[in-house]
Amino acid sequence: QVQLVESGGGSVQAGGSLRLSCVASGYTYSNLCMGWFRQAPGKEREGVAYINGGGGSPDYVDSVKGRFTIFRDNAKNTVYLQMNSLKPEDTAMYYCAAAVRSGGYCYPLIVPAAYDYWGQGTQVTVSS
Repeated sequence: QVQLVESGGGSVQAGGSLRLSCVASGYTYSNLCMGWFRQAPGKEREGVAYINGGGGSPDYVDSVKGRFTIFRDNAKNTVYLQMNSLKPEDTAMYYCAAAVRSGGYCYPLIVPAAYDYWGQGTQVTVSS
């Protein structure tokens, strides 16, 4: 069983930055594909970014490319989402997710069904 705990959410003005963190436990971290998702009120959960077990091959949804960066520190069992140039439309609950795969391989598709474990979420609110 994998446990995920997010932190780092908060309220910022448009143009600001936040860094989200997610600490994992309960499994060999390098065999976890890690992803970030978000869900705004009344909307479906949306994939934001993912990164494979070795820290390579990150990918992003088009709406955050150039503004968000996903990276991981396997020594700390932690994945991060650095969010810059935040916009009001980035406001959502952000969730960390993990997929158990050999070598932490990530399917090239950021969809909730591809992930096995979820954190409790951390709220990000961006005001204009």
